Amino acid sequence: MKSLLHQCSGVISLSVSLLTLVSLGPVSATLADDQPVYDIVVYGDSSGAVTAAIAAKRHGRSVILVNPTRFLGGMSASGLGATDFLGKRSTFGGITSEFYDAVAAAYGKKYVRSFEPHIGQRVFDKLIADANVPVVFNEKLNRETGVKMDGQRIVSITTLSGKTFRGRMFIDATYVGDLMAAAGVTYTVGREAESQYGENLAGVRRGDTKPRIHYTQGDKDHFIKDVDPYVTPGDPSSGLLPYVFKIDNLTNSQGDRKIQAYNYRVCLTTDPRLRIPIDRPAGYRAIDHELLLRNFEVGDRRMPALIEPLAGSGSKVDWNSMHAIGSDYAGANWEYPEAGYGRRREIEAVHQMYIRGLLWTMSNNPRVPAAIRKKVSAYGLSRDEFTDNGGWPYMIYIREARRMVSDYVMTQHDCEAKRAVADPVGLGSFGMDSHVVQYYVNEKGHVRRDGTIWRVPPKPYGISYRSIVPRRGECENLLVPICLSASHVAHGSIRMEPVFMVLSQSAATAARVALDRAVSVQDVPYPVLRERLDADGQIVQVEAAKAFDTQNRMQR
Repeated sequence: MKSLLHQCSGVISLSVSLLTLVSLGPVSATLADDQPVYDIVVYGDSSGAVTAAIAAKRHGRSVILVNPTRFLGGMSASGLGATDFLGKRSTFGGITSEFYDAVAAAYGKKYVRSFEPHIGQRVFDKLIADANVPVVFNEKLNRETGVKMDGQRIVSITTLSGKTFRGRMFIDATYVGDLMAAAGVTYTVGREAESQYGENLAGVRRGDTKPRIHYTQGDKDHFIKDVDPYVTPGDPSSGLLPYVFKIDNLTNSQGDRKIQAYNYRVCLTTDPRLRIPIDRPAGYRAIDHELLLRNFEVGDRRMPALIEPLAGSGSKVDWNSMHAIGSDYAGANWEYPEAGYGRRREIEAVHQMYIRGLLWTMSNNPRVPAAIRKKVSAYGLSRDEFTDNGGWPYMIYIREARRMVSDYVMTQHDCEAKRAVADPVGLGSFGMDSHVVQYYVNEKGHVRRDGTIWRVPPKPYGISYRSIVPRRGECENLLVPICLSASHVAHGSIRMEPVFMVLSQSAATAARVALDRAVSVQDVPYPVLRERLDADGQIVQVEAAKAFDTQNRMQR
């Protein structure tokens, strides 16, 4: 847990690269050197950064979106085309609904669940352009000295290039919470112990537990055969295979600082006109895929991938991890949330090499079942996706990073309707879900998975406004809708792209209310905020979601 205050110095000229040739718009104040002070500065690389910036502009506020990447839309434009809202389309409205409606319209339909990455990119670009929101790209926060504070308020942020952006309100809409951390806001990384919040899904969850109360999908994401963990089978002195751990006294419910696995959500195609073959990557190490091959050899013949067809021609899929060993690279990402930019790039490169190597191995290695080799070898990257990146997604899938610790922490009890928040600003509905955290050697000498959890909430649940603002006594003009205050378990349900978009729009609306009333974000009166959210078409209560669903069925 960190709480660091940083200072920045120096003033730079306002030389920015905009997405479209638009004016910076009205600003709330101007310094003597003509440097604008924006009402709202959104710093973010996510889909939520887009909805927050658009909402701020629609509220008549001056806003700038400072994007540390080179594209808009986060994972919703970087391969995560199979949107995980489990049919709960009625749980979100507002700008989020506009996005998904526009995606469907691009295919001539009223509803699609899964879409091609370039369609997501195109819709985000148009939404931002139509709203006339200025955007600067490739501007990463100077995390050491780039956040200037005046007491408990951020005055400005400065990027590594030296550009400074001043504002009255700030929104951290990054997947990692860099601005939140640099502003001294309390956060955590990893898994809470069960005892911390009384969550029976929390902490270590061994895959060899019987029965698995923490996982309700049978053996789907678990080992079903016994696999030897050692470099030389049967010889402990030879050492363990990569990212397999021998952990003494590993017990369910223990907390730690480990996080669920990342991967890239690659968009693959079987269309020979588009298919880019996946070659053996430079630096390929056969030992990195030995666990996969041994798992096949002992009799697990399941395809280790969740292959989701995407709308369009029918040749493209969203390729995700599934079963015992897939594209999730467990253990390789534990440093990522707090790592420096250079180290993050190294971790991303390792993941890319691993996934390219995995696909090549499954296409070519004779130890892979013939039916799986045939199926996988038919796929390749799609040359009309990520065209300036060789068909490879721009962004690694950051399923979890830092999580703020505020006055209200969303937990399993909220997800399971054992308590209800009084100040909802969005709805969650997805299962409490964590991908594998680590591979371990059990007492019988076999590899098993730890950390894989799944349990579906009984109904959609409200997400508290207090969970997207820092605790009282900490930063007074910052909202954090992505790395919000939630336990590892609750975050596993909340972390869906539509929910992030909804919470980010709500954050921008709250910033507007705070500015209107000249109060801190902690003192925004919920009744006033709620009235504004309702007016904006946001859906924050189950009753409204039911009404929306009924209306949609009638229209169809």
